[in-house]
Amino acid sequence: MPRYELALILKAMQRPETAAALRRTVESLMERGAVVRDMENLGERLLPFVMTKHNQKHHRASYFLIDFYAAPSILTGLVDHLHRDVDVVRPTVLKKDTQNAKQACCGPLQ
Repeated sequence: MPRYELALILKAMQRPETAAALRRTVESLMERGAVVRDMENLGERLLPFVMTKHNQKHHRASYFLIDFYAAPSILTGLVDHLHRDVDVVRPTVLKKDTQNAKQACCGPLQ
C-alpha cells in the first residue's frame, strides 16, 4: 500500500470537540482499511484568508497531519466523506515519497 499524508484543517473548537473530530477522521480511515502511522498537531493558527465552509466563515483553524498507508481506491470516498464533515474546513491528501529521502545532491560536495 502506498503511503499518504492527510493535511487536515479543522475549524477552531474546544479541545473535546477537536478530539472527537480527529477520532472520527481516524476511524473513517481505519474503516476503509488504512493503517495510520502517525498524527501531528501543528496547532491553531490564523488562516491565510477567510475560508467559507458549510455556510460558516472561518478565520482561525487547527492544523493536523495524519500519516497513513492505504489503497489508492479508497481516497476518493475518504475525501468525499471529509468534505461532508461539518468540522473539517479543508482536507488535502498528498502521496508521500517512498524513495530514499537522502539522495545525492546534484552538485559537488566539499
